[in-house]
Amino acid sequence: MTLIALSPIIHCYMIIKICITDDHPLAIKGLENMLAAFDHIQVLSSYSSGEKLLKGLETEQPDVLLLDVLLADIHGEELAKRVHSLYPYINILAISSLDAPAHVKNMLKNGCKGYVLKNIEQDTLVTAIETVYKGEEFLDDVIKDKWAKYLLKYKRMIPEKKAPLTRRETEVLRLIAKEYSNQEIAKALFLSIRTVENHRFNIQQKLEIKNTAGLINSAIQMGLLED
Repeated sequence: MTLIALSPIIHCYMIIKICITDDHPLAIKGLENMLAAFDHIQVLSSYSSGEKLLKGLETEQPDVLLLDVLLADIHGEELAKRVHSLYPYINILAISSLDAPAHVKNMLKNGCKGYVLKNIEQDTLVTAIETVYKGEEFLDDVIKDKWAKYLLKYKRMIPEKKAPLTRRETEVLRLIAKEYSNQEIAKALFLSIRTVENHRFNIQQKLEIKNTAGLINSAIQMGLLED
């Protein structure tokens, strides 16, 4: 009797290891439940603060980190920068309720591979995770749409040449773009609040901009957030 050797087809799945950091327990639970349906995604651990995340990463690192932008102890931008510096092989996916282009730009600049909103659909979240896992960037459609409108809206507002700002005015504008208050700027630059207010007024006059949003976008266009 002739024996026929059968070669069963074995499906091998690459397991994507995930960590979640969010200071809202319900948000963590929601993400865990969404991802539980997918066999190729494994949630290693969840953290409720930036400090707990940094401590946990000392012993266990994921392939992909889902990182809330607004944490109580460490801002997402700073935390992403620190994680990326310590563990450059971790692919960070920012997840937030904030959709302003400035927030998106700052998170990507500080090491994130992608940015999605907290109302994201389950399948889109998985696609985002798979995309950043491969080292590619991912922005969901809402973010892409806002970014395109942002570029169209503010392109006409920004002079083609850099405005003739003084060195000190440039420093003040850089901190405004990082969302420092007048008091925080005064402390950082060792100035009085009144002096900061005067610099702010002069910057607005030179750039012909009336509000903080315009100043932030001017700073971004002028490359003042690049370092």
